[in-house]
Amino acid sequence: MPTHVITGAGSGIGAAVTRRLLERGDETVLFARDAGRAKELAALHPGARTLVGDLSNPDRLSWALAQQAMPERIDSLLHIAGVVELGSVGDLTPKAWHFQLNANLVAPAELTRLFLPQLRVAQGHVLFVNSGAGLAAHAEWSAYAASKHGLRALADSLRHEEHGNGVRVTSVYPGRTASPMQAKVHQQEGKEYDPSRWIDPESVATTILMAIDLPRDAEVNDLTVRPGR
Repeated sequence: MPTHVITGAGSGIGAAVTRRLLERGDETVLFARDAGRAKELAALHPGARTLVGDLSNPDRLSWALAQQAMPERIDSLLHIAGVVELGSVGDLTPKAWHFQLNANLVAPAELTRLFLPQLRVAQGHVLFVNSGAGLAAHAEWSAYAASKHGLRALADSLRHEEHGNGVRVTSVYPGRTASPMQAKVHQQEGKEYDPSRWIDPESVATTILMAIDLPRDAEVNDLTVRPGR
């Protein structure tokens, strides 16, 4: 069965994708920031395997993975984890910039580098869950949007570089999705959070599965998903 490495499997879109893949019998390998989180993910998704590595510290990911048994085959690498901290350019500190750039951009780049050998052998798929902020930046969103604009560039470059190796690359740009991250965004914006107004994570999961299940004669490069209500 196909093997999928997934970040962000603990909630929202990542949890929905993981459930769907496990239900159909696929192998899943879930990224956890520490051993405690790995136990939580294993309990949340019975049958899944875990790897431990802190996405907020991408410089240590290579060392962390070297201490663990790596999957021999990877059919898809799904970058779904993300962090957000709103604030104006005049207020955001370097710490806030590094927090978002490391988790949202540098860590996906490093994980992709580390898993490329397996992905090339399997002619696998790298999928980045980006954001509407990766297409347009608005006030208070500078650091997050910069990280997501960079993620778009990473995906585009990777697609050109790996096309000859048979590795497909997709960017998915969801609009606001009902998730713990969206609840945090509303709190930072000082707004009431009503999840019924936003996209259900299951709907975004459907688009992700469509992209990775597409026959080999085609590739979804960019997929934008917006609230339908």
